[in-house]
Amino acid sequence: MDLVWDVVDQGRRAAVDLLHGQQIDHSSPFSPDVPEDLRNWLPDLFDRFPITLPWEKPRPVDPALHNVWILDNTAFRTPAPGDHRPELAELRDINVTKPKLTSEPGQTTQSVQPGSGGWEVEFVAAYFIKNSGKALAHATASLIKQLNVDDHDEATKKRISTRLEAFVDSVLPNRTLRISIDNKEEQTLSPSSYSGLSSDLLQLHFTPSAPQIQSNALTLPPPFGLPSNTILTEEQGWAIISDIDDTIKITQTTSPIGILKSTFTVETPQPVPGMPELYAHIQRVLTLPSTTTSQPNPPPFFYLSASPYNLYPFLRHFRTAHYPPGTIILRDASWQNLGGLIASLQQNTQAYKADRMRKIHSWLPHRKFICVGDSTQSDPEAYGELARRYPGWIRAVFIRRVEGIALMDERVKNAEGRFERAFEGLERGVWHVFTDPGELAERVERLARDEHARVGGV
Repeated sequence: MDLVWDVVDQGRRAAVDLLHGQQIDHSSPFSPDVPEDLRNWLPDLFDRFPITLPWEKPRPVDPALHNVWILDNTAFRTPAPGDHRPELAELRDINVTKPKLTSEPGQTTQSVQPGSGGWEVEFVAAYFIKNSGKALAHATASLIKQLNVDDHDEATKKRISTRLEAFVDSVLPNRTLRISIDNKEEQTLSPSSYSGLSSDLLQLHFTPSAPQIQSNALTLPPPFGLPSNTILTEEQGWAIISDIDDTIKITQTTSPIGILKSTFTVETPQPVPGMPELYAHIQRVLTLPSTTTSQPNPPPFFYLSASPYNLYPFLRHFRTAHYPPGTIILRDASWQNLGGLIASLQQNTQAYKADRMRKIHSWLPHRKFICVGDSTQSDPEAYGELARRYPGWIRAVFIRRVEGIALMDERVKNAEGRFERAFEGLERGVWHVFTDPGELAERVERLARDEHARVGGV
């Protein structure tokens, strides 16, 4: 019987690859390939992608059947006339959504034209079929065995099963979602990609009255609909781009088994000591008076990770517990084997992060950025690449020197020559490698003082 089901699974995978393989790859350009050695011992996830027919029309999500995550995001001002942003124009060109607006009785909406000081924001949403992962029991049992979980450790086994759900539940392509933004207006997100993701650059047709607003799926109350918090960010000021694993969250491993343990078995992930205090200090020191409103102008935080988007609720909970609110940017996932989780953290991370940072630059080119990362992967190279691409945009780079990780060649990863090559062409004072987060407090204060002096104390 197992042989029969194996044949059925393989046939289903072949059908998905034949019908949708190119579209799935196109919709997830930075999703890594899963190496054969990982496929050989990690569970397959053939049910992730449903078979859909080419002539099927887009349909709205169904609250009785589907789970929806609307990811937190950051709104930016519509560029003024003469503020040419080719990369933003490219994003607008591929954004084919033309949402219809619905206002509550007595409310009004008005079109915001480019240069009029309105707001734009990218909404990203992920859709899943509830409890659809036929492979959940098998994948859970496989991980329990591979990670040597004690048979009597029911809490850990339950934790593994719960966190695996987002990896095995079927994604929903060709679905639309009606959202309410700040209870002021409704917009419709465009049909989801073959990877089950909607991504839309939307214009707000009202003036928000608070620095942070919330958006909800109209027909999906919690826990089936995860709402989105939008932080409104002015053109000028400071901003932070931060890696997550081994920069602000203890992972301390590069091995496949270690990554799986830290992802699925650890009950409460721990922050890197000193980093929550540092980020609170950064937020406090770099909050400026607003030049356009009576509200303060804090630095927005972008948490840029190579982890797959399936871990969004897990990482969002961690961020909320320890760090300032902000946008969590995660990697696409088109793979059909759990080895894709490992590959996401190991393959082409520099290209992926550089691409996402170019998008952030298109939103906020006039902000002054501080980038924080670590030495385990390609943060130095990605940050150096963007600092050279946009001179003056990145004012400081802080790289945490990570030590004591098995299977990581510290002589290579932590070598001074590596950092010099990564930041070639940049002033030496722009980048700093640290072990103790406490040593960065004065550097942040100095950045604030120098910028204050540069603009004449205004």
